[in-house]
Amino acid sequence: MKRSPARLVIALSVAAVLAVFILYTAIAGNATTQLSPSTLAGTTRHVAVVGIVVGKPTGDAHSAGGLRFRLKDDSGTSAARVLVVYHGTVPPLFRTGRHVVLSGRLRNGVFVGDNSSLVTKCPSKYTPAKSKKT
Repeated sequence: MKRSPARLVIALSVAAVLAVFILYTAIAGNATTQLSPSTLAGTTRHVAVVGIVVGKPTGDAHSAGGLRFRLKDDSGTSAARVLVVYHGTVPPLFRTGRHVVLSGRLRNGVFVGDNSSLVTKCPSKYTPAKSKKT
């Protein structure tokens, strides 16, 4: 039995369309721009802010006032800081000096975080590796 080459062409076409769709959604589908506190000013769209927690966090993430803390650039080259108000689950590693990522919007100079979007970066990834001198 001889098979029609049309079946192969159709199958390859469908596979190509699916590959393009997957690539598009991976690159541009749910992309959220990540900004540091120094580049956040004037932004009105939904973004993710990345920085280091400075000062003592106050309030409660489950109360009406929310958890309040300040973020600074993780590069250390800028003195810019942004006040954050956050409601939701707080990761166990959250504290002063930790790198965090939080999505939300800037409103009247205060970054209002999305509910339960706070993530702390793993500190072991940002410390120098220990040398193996024996």
